[in-house]
Order: sequence, then C-alpha cells, then structure tokens
Amino acid sequence: MEWTNFFLADVQAGLGPFVAAYLASLGWQPAAVGYALTLGGIVTVLVQTPAGWIVDRVAWKRAILIAGSIVLAIGSVLLAISGKALFVYTAQVLIGFAGPFLGPTIAAITMGVVGRSLFDSQFGKNQGFNAGGNLFAAATIALTSRFIGNRAIFYALAILVVPTILSTLAIRPADIDFEAARGGEEGLNKKNNTSFRTLAKDRPLLAFLGCAFLFHFANAAMLPQLGELLSHGSPRAAAPFMGGCVAITQVVILCTAAAFGRFASRHGRKGLLLFGFGVLPVRAVLYTVLSAIPALLAVQVLDGIANSIFGVASILVIADRTSGTGRFNVAQGALATAVGIGAALSNAFGGTLMGKFGYRTSFLALGAIACLALLTLFLAVPETLPAKTEQKTKKTLELPQTR
Repeated sequence: MEWTNFFLADVQAGLGPFVAAYLASLGWQPAAVGYALTLGGIVTVLVQTPAGWIVDRVAWKRAILIAGSIVLAIGSVLLAISGKALFVYTAQVLIGFAGPFLGPTIAAITMGVVGRSLFDSQFGKNQGFNAGGNLFAAATIALTSRFIGNRAIFYALAILVVPTILSTLAIRPADIDFEAARGGEEGLNKKNNTSFRTLAKDRPLLAFLGCAFLFHFANAAMLPQLGELLSHGSPRAAAPFMGGCVAITQVVILCTAAAFGRFASRHGRKGLLLFGFGVLPVRAVLYTVLSAIPALLAVQVLDGIANSIFGVASILVIADRTSGTGRFNVAQGALATAVGIGAALSNAFGGTLMGKFGYRTSFLALGAIACLALLTLFLAVPETLPAKTEQKTKKTLELPQTR
C-alpha cells in the first residue's frame, strides 16, 4: 500500500502543475492553457462523488487502481506525442476522469487491509509515502527536462506507472476485507448500506464538508499569488522560489503525516484540525508583512503543516462519520468535490481581488475566509473519534442527577 502511494504520487504530481508550463513552452496562449486545465478540473469535480460510489460497490479495488494508472499513462503519452489541441484536451479529460478514483481506492484498500482500529496510523504513513513520491516526481521532472527535454517528462511519468501496477499487484486480494473497505462492518459478506438520505441528514458531516470547502477557498490561491507577486519584483527568483516552496511543503508532510495520524488516533481529530485551520490566517498575514525570500520560505513550513493535518485528519473524520454505513468512499468523493470547488473559487476570487485592490488586500481577504473556516469548525463540528465521543457521553451520563 505504501509503495503504491509513492509511485502513484509520482505520476499524478507530474500531470498537475507542470502541464501548464509545458503547454506555455509549446506556444499556447495563457487563455488556451487555462481552458485546457479548466476542462480537466471540471471533469474531476463532476466525477468525484460518483467515483466514490463506484469504489464502494466494486469488490475489485486493485483493478480500479491499475485501470486508473493505465488511463493516466495514456493521458501522459498523448501529451508527449503532440501539443495539438485534440491531443491535449483528450489527455486532460482522461486524466480528469481517472484521478477521482485513485484517492478513495487507496483509502478503501487501506481500511480493508488494516481495519478501522489501525486505519488512523496507517493512513498517516500512506500520506508520508505520498509526499515522498511527490518529491521524487519533482526530481524526475527537473532532471529529465534538463538533460532530455520537456516532452520526455511525460514518457518518464508513463513508465512510472509500471512500478505502480507492480506494487498494487503485491497487495493480496484476500487481505482486503470488502465490507471494511466500504466503511461497513468488518467480516460481513452482505452489503449493508445506509441510505444517502441518512448521510445527507448528518449535520456534523455536512458541516465538515463546508469547513473543507472554506479551508481550500482560503488556501488554494495563496501560493500562486505569492509566486505572481515575486515574479513582478524578481522574475529570475520566481521559478526557484516556487520550486523551493513546493519542496518544503512536501518535506514537511513527509516528516509529519505519520505522527499526525498517531496523534489523531490517541487525542482526537478536532484539536488537531483546529490547529491546522488556525495556521492559515497567520500565514496570510505573514505574506503581507514579509518580503525577504528566506522568511517567505520559512512561512511555507506552515503550509506544509496545514496541508499535512488536513490531508490526514479529514479522511479520518469521514471514516468516523461513515463507520458501519458502507458509504465511506462516496463520502470521500463528496469531500473531494467540496475541496475541488473551494480551490477553483479561491483562484478566481483571489485573482479578482488582486487585480482590483492589490496583493495585500487579496491575502487579507483569504485570511478572513480562513478565520470563518476556523470558527465554523469550532462551533459546528464535534469531536468524531469514537473513543473520545463515547468517553464524553459516559461522563455526561455519570453526572449526579438533580431534581
């Protein structure tokens, strides 16, 4: 599972932000690049929740990962073959369609293999391997583009699908409990689904999805805007700075994700999430007062902490709220949809404010949204760790009764 996370991250990381730079190097205009990326983003958002539903229903979890990896490889090869619109748009549709299946399936396999009791710590380890894969992908892209050329990057990423498939095949199907992988009761063969209407009435779950939306609404535009700000003042420093920021974020996630998973298992999710959400407004304010590159790179550590906490704890909250329902993966899909919409609106919102009122106003507005996310989390989302919830209920029942 861990190495599957590592190699899958290699492929997905290269098919993300680098595509824009690659298309620009081929002479695509910024608007055309935006249209191509938006197409892939729209497909991803539309497929997220249905993909989770399919992962819940299908027993062949390894087959989903392998098929999704192959589709990513096809999309990567299409980008390498030609920069014509037909090839690029087809590749973006394929990549946008395959991506939503991969995250829920990895989480489902993890739940099915280790069970609910060990899921917290194991999922944290998975996220650490994912971050390591992102760093390896960044190094692969840098070396391949420097010594072979930009087009060769996509062939290299397609080749990395091979170890992804091999590591997936190394997971034995018999070790994946089908019901546990769906968030159902472990060891049962029959399907026991909670209705979608019941999930839709789960207020803590809905409140958390709203918090996830606000978190990414506040967070997604911050780093791109900082890169734009720096490119105006020091164009030569912009690219190395952005690369350094991404590397710092992934190193922090690599070093902390497993520890955050263990912490959440022992002490609960809410306190950890409040800390992660609280980092965002601080980061937004620091971007308005700092200008030295070393200081801005240091601030990026906060981004790594916030993303590490959210990446681990958000899935744990979903697992808690859907335990025994058989709807774990469809709820993951709903979470991914909320995240995707929040991130998309963040860039549009931040870009509009930046154009009309300047960078400082945009950062402060994003920080204000982060404060709203923190307040919503504090007021509307209870602790979801089952042991904590049961302990709190027990203490309430043991209070002296008064007439």
